[in-house]
Amino acid sequence: MKNFKWSKISLVGMAIVLLWLKTYITYKTSFDIKIENWKQEFILFINPLSFLLFILGISLFLKEKNRSRYILFTSFAISAVLFANVVFYRFFNDFLTIPVLFQTSNMSDLGSSVNELLSFTDLLYFADFIILALIVILKPAFISYREFSKVDRRAFFLVAAAIAFFNLGLSETERPQLLTRTFDREMLVKNIGTYNYHIYDMFLQSKSSAQRALADGSELVDIDNYIHANYKKPDDEMFGIAKNKNVILISMESTQSFVINEKVNGQEITPFLNEFIKDSYYFENFYHQTAQGKTSDSEFIVENSLYPLSRGAVFFTHSGNEYTATPDILSDNGYFTASLHANNKSFWNRDIMYQSLGYDRFYSLPDYEVTEENSVGWGMKDIDFFEQSIQHLKEMPKPFYAKFITLTNHFPFDLGEEDKFIEPYTSNNKTVNNYFPTVRYTDEALKLFIERLKEEGLYDDSIIILYGDHYGISENHNKTMGEFLGTEVTPFVSTQLQRVPFIIHIPGQKGKTLSIVSGQIDVKPTILHLLGINTKNNIDFGSDLFSEDKLEFTVLRDGSFITKDYIYTRETCYDKNTGEPTDNSACEPYIEKAKNELEYSDKIIYGDLLRFYEDKELMGSNFYENEILINAE
Repeated sequence: MKNFKWSKISLVGMAIVLLWLKTYITYKTSFDIKIENWKQEFILFINPLSFLLFILGISLFLKEKNRSRYILFTSFAISAVLFANVVFYRFFNDFLTIPVLFQTSNMSDLGSSVNELLSFTDLLYFADFIILALIVILKPAFISYREFSKVDRRAFFLVAAAIAFFNLGLSETERPQLLTRTFDREMLVKNIGTYNYHIYDMFLQSKSSAQRALADGSELVDIDNYIHANYKKPDDEMFGIAKNKNVILISMESTQSFVINEKVNGQEITPFLNEFIKDSYYFENFYHQTAQGKTSDSEFIVENSLYPLSRGAVFFTHSGNEYTATPDILSDNGYFTASLHANNKSFWNRDIMYQSLGYDRFYSLPDYEVTEENSVGWGMKDIDFFEQSIQHLKEMPKPFYAKFITLTNHFPFDLGEEDKFIEPYTSNNKTVNNYFPTVRYTDEALKLFIERLKEEGLYDDSIIILYGDHYGISENHNKTMGEFLGTEVTPFVSTQLQRVPFIIHIPGQKGKTLSIVSGQIDVKPTILHLLGINTKNNIDFGSDLFSEDKLEFTVLRDGSFITKDYIYTRETCYDKNTGEPTDNSACEPYIEKAKNELEYSDKIIYGDLLRFYEDKELMGSNFYENEILINAE
């Protein structure tokens, strides 16, 4: 280190400093990155540094002339990447991704508005490149042009590695499992930086592309045979009972079944739902099947009857796949399909994924009047969200399929005093305490929404379906949950806590509580059959909940499963009547079935196998017969 001449700065050092400062200034001036504390600000400040050190550090191995050229070229390329994100962000309020580059409609929209997106002052984004070019031409005395020794290079890259690990470690403390929860691009950019994010995005895309490239239609044969062998005939009385009616599907954020018909501090937690259930079909043994994708996973399962991936979110990693989702099928059957969510359209990559699912319209943040007064926690309050959505429903072509994604009952369950209809639970656990008032708030929002549907004449011509998207109280709070429930939260009880409400309300139909074991994967075929649409040729792992032949068997993403008599979790079989472990032989007939379903679903997603399914339908039933003969040979 003593060989360094500290009185002068090298060209590579100058380039790193200029790009580092420019990137941070761009973060603060061109992107709307929300900072909540000093640690997040510090991470934002340092996150470009490790990438810049590594990429520009390569110049240390080059001779002076080539080094200067490399630094100039690299500086311009990095500036171009940053500027491309700035321009894209101005239009889409989002960061560039590899899948986005293949969304030709998005890019054409951007191109048509390029004159409005650019300004003369944008040259400032390349100011550092201009400075570096002048330095190379003028060779000022304060710049050092000496050669770097092996020791210099080693020290340089050790510092770069140390900063990279420090950045990632600090980010993980601020946002655990950061790299496996790739649903929020702003979160990734805020923590690992724009440049490292693009490298990670390329890694995900190349991995996905490789798996897709190696796949072929023959892989769909076994899956298709399995699914059609397990197809359950719909109930004759229920099939088509809601034909041509509107469908209003409501995702109830973090709502678990244990709050239904339950009280806290002597007050009902869900008074409206408790009454609504009496006039509806209520499935009391219905389980969420999400993994790390949480709400996006629930959307994926409900609309595709496929399982989510065990790591990451399908919405992010495989948004470009071909799917045969409910919105796409209903669009082909004369429905207008829409999703409504008063949040940033890019969150969970919905703006891209919804196109793959076949939605006609996505009502997102710009379609709502969102203010500080009508927002809390993660965004717009549910009461205001539903109220403003009524107008959107009235304007939709009929019949419509409209999915609502609520938000207020979201961790950390913040709520102003003016919106609390019940008092919090009293324990030493703030999360559990605050959960109940936010559930109660959403319950009130649903009540007001149903009343508005009646007032606007939308109620009688619609079926209303409500489901909990995923758990709200994690296993980190088992001790407090045990106090509330009055029992220890064992693995058996924890699995039972994964039950979420599932309610189908058909105006004019009598209510009925059904105890059949079921899950989110059963929603798609159930809805389609109610509307009179046959699903016999669909690739669905779920089955109609009203079918007399429905198998009471539900698989969770971690491999756990529930049957009529048993729960299998953490390699232990439990008797549902006693809640106690029993001989694993009782669960063995289902272990292989659960494993096969998850693996089959993964193959479909990783290989984008449904792109071959359309070919099968066009070529007729002989497609699979021929494939089987080929495989046999």
